[in-house]
Amino acid sequence: MAALRLKVLAAAVVVLAAAGCGAFEFQEATVDAIQLGFRNGSLTSTALVRFYLDQIERLNPLLHAVIEVNPDALAQAARADAERRASGGACGGPMHGVPVLLKDNIATRDRLNTTAGSFALLGSVVPRDAGVVARLRRAGAVILGKANLNEWANFRGVDAGWSARGGQTLNPYVLSATPCGSSAGSGVAAAANMAAVTLGSETDGSILCPSSVNSVVGIKPTLGLTSRSGVIPLTPRQDTIGPMCRTVSDAVHVLDAIVGYDKLDAEATGAASKYIPRGGYTQFLRVDGLRGKRIGVPTVFYKGYDKVQLPVYEKHLNTMRKHGAILIKDLDISTNFTDLDDKETLLNFAEFKLSINAYLSDLSRSPVRSLSDIIAFNIKHPVEERLKDFGQANLIAAEKTNGIGARERAAIRRLKEISANGLEKLMKEHRLDAIVAPTNRDAVSVLAISVLAVGGYPGIAVPAGYDKEGVPIGILFGGLRGYEPRLIEMAYAFEQATKGRRPPTFKR
Repeated sequence: MAALRLKVLAAAVVVLAAAGCGAFEFQEATVDAIQLGFRNGSLTSTALVRFYLDQIERLNPLLHAVIEVNPDALAQAARADAERRASGGACGGPMHGVPVLLKDNIATRDRLNTTAGSFALLGSVVPRDAGVVARLRRAGAVILGKANLNEWANFRGVDAGWSARGGQTLNPYVLSATPCGSSAGSGVAAAANMAAVTLGSETDGSILCPSSVNSVVGIKPTLGLTSRSGVIPLTPRQDTIGPMCRTVSDAVHVLDAIVGYDKLDAEATGAASKYIPRGGYTQFLRVDGLRGKRIGVPTVFYKGYDKVQLPVYEKHLNTMRKHGAILIKDLDISTNFTDLDDKETLLNFAEFKLSINAYLSDLSRSPVRSLSDIIAFNIKHPVEERLKDFGQANLIAAEKTNGIGARERAAIRRLKEISANGLEKLMKEHRLDAIVAPTNRDAVSVLAISVLAVGGYPGIAVPAGYDKEGVPIGILFGGLRGYEPRLIEMAYAFEQATKGRRPPTFKR
């Protein structure tokens, strides 16, 4: 493994020399550093893309984080360089010329596939870019490729970045540790410097969990703040798209680029557009962002953590207090969560069938046109889809559903009740700006993540250190719909106060 790290370092030196980019530091490069490099002539988009393509070539055989690279990435980078020269460096904003890796359920109308990791969708043609991709292109970003995942188009129940096309994604810090969640490829690629920034998607934990255990920042936005059009769905009631990056600042730059109304996701984006602040989100990157914030510490979110883990998080709570936050501890959420998972699962089956059938029917060309077609494809291709190992029980259960009936409507009412009488009531009664919860590989605060998921609430996961084996741990800030500005303030201030992230170690 030491030899692998030396090869990666050597590759960076070679790219630097070949590009003539002086002293630009590619490893751990931030969006702000990249833009500074563009302005002062120490960097080009072409050199940056070449660096990341080389990183992918060298690291992906080990990590399986990237499912496909864009054959047009270098051409897009050259175009960004030309635009910059023609404008005297005045064109575009923070994302101009920056390479972005997309989770492989986010559609691109180009030579890349969009498959959610399934061979069943290989060769399908989407009618248009996903809404978030269209915004990235308008911002001048370079689409670097697609990240590996485990998504409901595979529906295997293997929630650790496994896909038929991409294989098993590994954690770059400790290879034997779980990378966690269906956006694991995006998180691992960001952590291992295989892309400048990445996008993931979340239904319940798929951004927040892999961000935490791969030492990157993940923002799960308020439902509808980012468009879901052109994204292979699970459920429109919970699906959201968000950035996964090495710093809070990078994640916020990406968030600014992708938020906004989309007529193809009109109901959700129309409702959430009112939350977008004039001037964007970067104005909330404040080092004093913890000062005066009322942060709740609900007891239920800390259950399952042992006497070794809890002092680590207590130390972080003290850091927040030291930087001016008002901690309200030992809070009791006066609602019963015991049936949350059952109600969520019931709805996800029914909503997935409706949503995936609608997505497939809209494709310009596809080997499959319905959920039943996917099931049949898997039966015909059991080796490729590893049917013997993982089965497709969830796909079959979803196919047996018949839309939103009485049981489903009752489940929706129950989840709304859990949200209203749970987090919403708690935060309003105690005038909270956020709740905080721990996240790590042993006792990820699944309940906290699920509460945010079913309510359509935002959350930000921030690196918070490493356990005794070197596996990353995180801190989760969550709030009510539209609370992104204050969450960004707290997350950025916490990040700057703790500096909890370090590059991967590739420990076996």
